Amino acid sequence: MSRLMPKWNLITETNPKSPISEGYRILRTNIEYSSIDQSLQVIMVTSSKPSEGKSTTCANMAVAFAQTNKRVLLIDADLRKPTQHHIFGKSNRFGMTTALFNQKELQDVIQHTNTENLSIIPAGPTPPNPSELLSSKRMTAMLEATKGMYDMIIIDTPPILFVTDAQIVAAQSDGVVLVVDSGKVKKDVALKAKASLDHVKAKLLGVVLNNINRKHADSYYYYYGEKNEG
Repeated sequence: MSRLMPKWNLITETNPKSPISEGYRILRTNIEYSSIDQSLQVIMVTSSKPSEGKSTTCANMAVAFAQTNKRVLLIDADLRKPTQHHIFGKSNRFGMTTALFNQKELQDVIQHTNTENLSIIPAGPTPPNPSELLSSKRMTAMLEATKGMYDMIIIDTPPILFVTDAQIVAAQSDGVVLVVDSGKVKKDVALKAKASLDHVKAKLLGVVLNNINRKHADSYYYYYGEKNEG
């Protein structure tokens, strides 16, 4: 089976001293301190449109959290166009869908990665009804089970303006990070994405602005907390 693992996808692992990796650590710190009274254990990552870098951001976030000795689980809930198994070079034959359809036990679909403390659940075979599956009682039960096993759960979801999947998962998460390609996504589109999250009363932790300035790697990733409207 062909496996894809581009080094740039996991820069936090291959080059942890780079300015971009430092940006992910800043993102991690901002998330950890974004809520004082509420525990942030389940974090969802989405974007407004495809190809904004949400899956890459999601994977590097997971590595950054695992590097602090937290037990981290990355779940690929983008059941329509899964990516995490490519990034980590894992099989997608079994995954979240096989567990939710009771074809495999939860423990059987969790895969360890080369990063210490980091495990992933690939999406698995594409189901005919992704939205219904994500809103099912089985999905709720699976998340509850994993909460007892890991310190941090990070969920990759489809773009929020294209299908309802991300809204469904957002309602089950403690917080949401929105990835925006600053060179392609206009302000009104980003505001529509935020409105979609507000509609399900999701807690928007902040926004990652991608591709701000490719000539300056330290400007590649920014994080703005929910109180910053700029």
